[in-house]
Amino acid sequence: MIGLGQKPYRGRQIARWLFAKGCDSFEKMTDVSKSFREILSRLYSVDPLLTLQADESDQEGARRLLWRLSDGEMTESVILKEFNHHTLCVSSQVGCRMGCRFCRTGSMGLKRQLTQGEIVGQIIRARELLQPSPESLTNIVFMGMGEPLDNAENVLRSLKIITSPDYLAFSSKHISLSTVGVVPQIQALSEQGGLKCGLTISLGSADDDLRSSLMPCNKSWPLQKLKEALLSYPLPKGRRFTFAYVLLAGVNDSPEQALLLSKFLTGLKSKINLIPFNPWPGAPFKRPSPEATAAFQDVLLDKFHTAQIRSTKGASVNAACGLLAASQPVSENRIAERA
Repeated sequence: MIGLGQKPYRGRQIARWLFAKGCDSFEKMTDVSKSFREILSRLYSVDPLLTLQADESDQEGARRLLWRLSDGEMTESVILKEFNHHTLCVSSQVGCRMGCRFCRTGSMGLKRQLTQGEIVGQIIRARELLQPSPESLTNIVFMGMGEPLDNAENVLRSLKIITSPDYLAFSSKHISLSTVGVVPQIQALSEQGGLKCGLTISLGSADDDLRSSLMPCNKSWPLQKLKEALLSYPLPKGRRFTFAYVLLAGVNDSPEQALLLSKFLTGLKSKINLIPFNPWPGAPFKRPSPEATAAFQDVLLDKFHTAQIRSTKGASVNAACGLLAASQPVSENRIAERA
């Protein structure tokens, strides 16, 4: 706006139209002069970067949204219906370079970063889909496609828009960012005072050799370096780290592995989400039995950890944890094209 000879407040004014009101045309910005609206329309476009390619729901209340981006690439979001609200799982990349072997997204490799507009756009469009109750979308989790801290600049800029009371106005208490543990970025965040939102660490194993075989990032940032970074991280008051642990049958689901996890967590304010593996075509792992899952949890509870087994939502429409791969709909007749 300054470059167009306008006062700075004009930028905030237009941003409120875009983010708080979801305006899709300069012509609708009624408190902007007609002459300046014509200039904006000539120079810029308010163009939705996300086209809804497919919308699928399952019986558990998970709604998978497959988005086609302006360059033809695809990414996904998932709306999760909770008891009295909705949570949106957003993506930060098209694909992912981290290569975690239990994650279908990792098998894609990284195609490109999402812009801050494409990240924020997922939330704006999800609110549209939840009409007439867009306010029921209260929680945001950066747990979709991609490693958020591998696209830190765009993710952090999007968080400012998401949490601004003038724009999307989400509470930081209801936002969580998931990472495999990109140590340099965690250290950089620490130097900046940390995030006000929650931080979830995908662990996979508390044994270095096993974790390196499951999550290549561990070769660059082994467990000790990760723990040192977390011990120095300024958690918001009253918050704990969440550790996401995908249980793989016969690989990392033994009581011995649970004891190693307990030892690793010593000194860290933590809670643990145990996620039984969600199989996908060609996956080299199997889902653990309920008995093995419960036994793993019991070891952690006996060590006085907070550990819960996460229920699976969205598996039937490829929307469950670890299944996002921007694949075509399970049922072709559910495709909903939007221009």
